[in-house]
Formats: sequence, structure tokens, C-alpha cells
Amino acid sequence: MAEHGGVVAGGPERFTLSTPAHTMTVEVPEHTIAFQGGWWYRGEYAVEPRSEGALLTHRVRNVATRGRWGVPLANRFFFGLDRSASDGFTAGLRRIGDELGCRTRLL
Repeated sequence: MAEHGGVVAGGPERFTLSTPAHTMTVEVPEHTIAFQGGWWYRGEYAVEPRSEGALLTHRVRNVATRGRWGVPLANRFFFGLDRSASDGFTAGLRRIGDELGCRTRLL
């Protein structure tokens, strides 16, 4: 049972988190973690080694199998989504740096 009333099934490389409101598939291939849910969303975080540390990249992919054309149109109604996603990524990166005791910066 997940912390907020969800159910986790599968794992460890691929599992599903189901809550009353949403189901999301989580995949953990080498150097990447991907979260996929809803009708179109897939978010991928990848870590690549660099001489000065590591590069963490976040990509959002449209994986809709039907109505793919509607995703950009639907997202226009979510005012501030780009800014909110950027702020969330920045805050997450800072938390990672704090936990690891290292410096972080956005490129």
C-alpha cells in the first residue's frame, strides 16, 4: 500500500501505482526513471555522468495513441503549466543537492 491510499504492483524495474484518481506506470531502466499516466503523458528523468558531476535531464513526451493532435490544444488551457513544471524541477533539483550535500545548477 502506498502512502496516500494507492496500491503498488510489480517491480522493481517496472511497476504500477494505482490510486482512486489516477494510475501511473513507473519504469526504471538504466540511468533513467520514467513516469507514464493519463492518456498522453510520459515524463522521463535521465542522469548522465559529466566530468564536473552529473547532468539530470527531464523530458515530457506525448505518448497518446489516439487524439495525439489534441494534447497541445488541451494543454493551452492549463495556464502557467510550463512555469509550474520548471519551478517543480528546480525545487526537486535543489532537494536532491541538499540531500546529497552538493551544489546544483540549472543549465
